[in-house]
Amino acid sequence: MTQAPTPTADTVHRLVRSLLKDTKEGQATEEAQSGPAIRDGNGNGGVGAAGPEIRPVAEGVEHSTWWVGTRHVLRLAPDRDAATRQRRELRLRDVVRPHVPVAVPTSVAHGEWAAGLTYTLDTKVLGGTAEQYDVSAVGEADLAGLLTGLREVPARQAEALGVPRAAPRSLEALRRMAVSAAKALAEADEFDASRLTQLTPPGAAQLAAQPAGAVLVHHALRGEHLVVSADGRVRGVLDWTDAVLGDPAEDIAGLVLAVGSGAAVRAATLSGYGARPCLRGLWLARCDTLIHLAAGVAGREAGSLPLLRTRLRRAWEAILLERVSEFREDDTGDEL
Repeated sequence: MTQAPTPTADTVHRLVRSLLKDTKEGQATEEAQSGPAIRDGNGNGGVGAAGPEIRPVAEGVEHSTWWVGTRHVLRLAPDRDAATRQRRELRLRDVVRPHVPVAVPTSVAHGEWAAGLTYTLDTKVLGGTAEQYDVSAVGEADLAGLLTGLREVPARQAEALGVPRAAPRSLEALRRMAVSAAKALAEADEFDASRLTQLTPPGAAQLAAQPAGAVLVHHALRGEHLVVSADGRVRGVLDWTDAVLGDPAEDIAGLVLAVGSGAAVRAATLSGYGARPCLRGLWLARCDTLIHLAAGVAGREAGSLPLLRTRLRRAWEAILLERVSEFREDDTGDEL
């Protein structure tokens, strides 16, 4: 099997220069943002002729996402699976855009940067991230509109684009893994394992995903994918490559990790979700944080321990909804 090529600064430079020559917008960008063409992961410049400054979004040796000047982001698919998902994402964003109240990136150019490997040059959605700014009460309403909009996207239309269906996770299976993780974290003085006893096997069964409840799910509503302004408004949502038709509680769980239990559940409630999916999302997130932090502490999982600890703190915020212990069988949108 042929190994996929690795994008380098020179690769990006050549691609961007060709795009600048081929598009009027690129020419205007080049004129407005001329300067050092490319900086590598260490901030070093001088890899080509003048043009917009180009630098990797994240530190490291291999990069697939680059800033192009101040107004664009270049994303390179590193393998054929990622290329397939990126092609699907370009079509899906056009379908989602009319349904949601926040910005969805727009591609100003797309194609292949190597045989079978795609790229997209997207407009930058202005703002910081949910890791930088707290979401305000008005921002929670933005998130509610996002969840509502995702539910309104016709499943058949998404499926016709190739969006896959994903079976809901077993909360009981996740709970059992979390119990083991909580014990390890207790021994490392990272977590009070007794807190997990709030989720019993009958409780996990009660919070099972409901039949025929699949909707379009972003599936990666992490803090870095939420564009948040300094005043706490949610301005946009990035990276739709992992979208599926599945359990809406997964997006509630993502928001729990990104903005905290209280804000996530308030947003989900405002969007029309009832107690069952809200609590299911909460406990999916709580179990996930225990499992990932335990793996991080043991060195079995790469990642930032401070970020994993922050996500655990957000997920384990106490909320009023936890007092709800019984649900009607038809509970899909009851008031809390």
